[in-house]
Amino acid sequence: MKSAHKKLIVLGAAESGVGAALLGKQQGWDVFLSDSGTIKEKYRDELNQAAIAYEEAGHTESRILRADCVVKSPGIPEKAPIMKAIRSLGIEVISEIEFGFRYKGDSKIIAITGTNGKSTTTKLVYYLLKEAGFDVSMVGNIGYSFARQLYERPTQWYVMEVSSFQLDDVERFRPNVAVLLNITPDHLDRYNYQIQHYVAAKFRIAGKQEADDHFIVNADDPVIADWISLHPLRAMNIPFSMDEQKILQNGAFVKDDTMHLRYHGEEDKLSLADFSLRGKHNQYNGMAAGITARVAGIRSARIRESFSTFEGLEHRLEFVATVRGVEFINDSKGTNLNSVWFALESMKHPTVLILGGQDKGNDYNEIMGLVREKVKAIVCLGMDNHRIHEAFDAEVEKIIDTSSAVEAVAAAYSLAERGDTVLLSPGCASFDLFQNFEDRGRQFKEAVKNL
Repeated sequence: MKSAHKKLIVLGAAESGVGAALLGKQQGWDVFLSDSGTIKEKYRDELNQAAIAYEEAGHTESRILRADCVVKSPGIPEKAPIMKAIRSLGIEVISEIEFGFRYKGDSKIIAITGTNGKSTTTKLVYYLLKEAGFDVSMVGNIGYSFARQLYERPTQWYVMEVSSFQLDDVERFRPNVAVLLNITPDHLDRYNYQIQHYVAAKFRIAGKQEADDHFIVNADDPVIADWISLHPLRAMNIPFSMDEQKILQNGAFVKDDTMHLRYHGEEDKLSLADFSLRGKHNQYNGMAAGITARVAGIRSARIRESFSTFEGLEHRLEFVATVRGVEFINDSKGTNLNSVWFALESMKHPTVLILGGQDKGNDYNEIMGLVREKVKAIVCLGMDNHRIHEAFDAEVEKIIDTSSAVEAVAAAYSLAERGDTVLLSPGCASFDLFQNFEDRGRQFKEAVKNL
C-alpha cells in the first residue's frame, strides 16, 4: 500500500483508532483522527506525543471528506451522518484489522470469532503458543489493537479476537487460521434485524482464505452448517464436534471424557480431567483451541500441560467466593442468552440467577428449559425488568427487582440456602446501570466480599 503523503482519516479515538493512527503515521501517511465524543487523556497524550492531528466532540466534514482512506472504529454505525457522507463519495473505508493486515509482512495470523467464547478461546490459543515458545502476541477485541502491536513490536504470530463489527470492513484480510466458534442472534440492531447479515459478517473471517489456509469450525452449529452448505470456502475445513461421526479426517471431538485431536494421520488424546475450565461450552472452546494448536505445530504433550495450567477469563464463569455454604459465580461477560444457557448448563446445584440489564430483544424461551430445571429464584438487575417478569413470573416462584450490585447480591444471598449457587449471568448489556460488563462484574465481586 503506497502511503507517502496520502491522507488517512481515522474515525474513533479508542484503542483501535489510536493504534491505526500511530501505525499510519509510522508508515508515512498524513494522518488526521476525528472523534465525535471526548478522547481519553491517555490516548490524547499518545496522539500529542506522536504529533498526530486530531479533533474531538465533533467531525469536521470538509476535512474528513478529503481522505484517501478512512479507518473506521467498529463502534461507528453506517447510519451515522459522517459515514453516509463518506460512502456517498466512494472513499475507501476499512477496519483497523484490515489496515494492520496490510503491514503485517510475513507474520501469521490466527483469527477467532463467534457469538460466544471468543475471549476465552483467544486467550487459550495465545497461552498454548506462548507456552510452546512462539514469538506471539494477543491482539484485537481482547486488549491491544493489532495496529498498535505492529507499531510497537511486531511478532511472528498474532492470535486475534475479532468481532462481526471488525469484520464488516475487511477487504484483503486473510488469516492463516480462522476459527468460527458458534453463531446465535446478537447485535441484530446493527444488521437491520436480519440474522443472515450477521452470519455473513462472521463468515468474512474466512472469505479471503485460500487452499493452504485452515478454517476451524463448529460442526454442531446448525447456522454455520447451513451457511457452509450454500457458500463453499476455499480453505481446508477442520471441524470440531461432540460427535465423532462428524470428524472424518482432521478435527477434534469429545468422547468418554476425552478430547481427541486428529491432524494429518495422528490422533492425540487429552483427558478432560486435565482441562482447567469446566462446562460443556468450554469443551467446545478447548477443542477449537487444541486443534488450532496442532495446526500451528504444537505437540499434544505441550497442549496437555498448558490445558491444566490455563486460568480462565475474569467475568466468565469466575468463581468469586463461598459464603456460609453459598457459592457465588461471576459471569458478567454473559451479555446474551446463549451465554446464560451455557452458564446454567454447567451449574450442578440449585441456582439463584441474577439476570437483566439493557435488553437487546431477548427471547427468554431460549433458556426456559434450564431455568425450570435449575433456577430456584431470579434476581433482576436492571432499570426495566418487565420482559423478564413476563417470561418467568409463571415459572419461577420468587423474582425480585434490584437496581444495584449490592442490592442484587443481598437479595440473592437471602434467597439462597447452604449448597446453592448464586450466578450472575445477566444475558443483557450493562449500560443501564454500569459502565460496562467489567464494572458490573467487579461491583458484584465487591458486594460478595462485603457480605
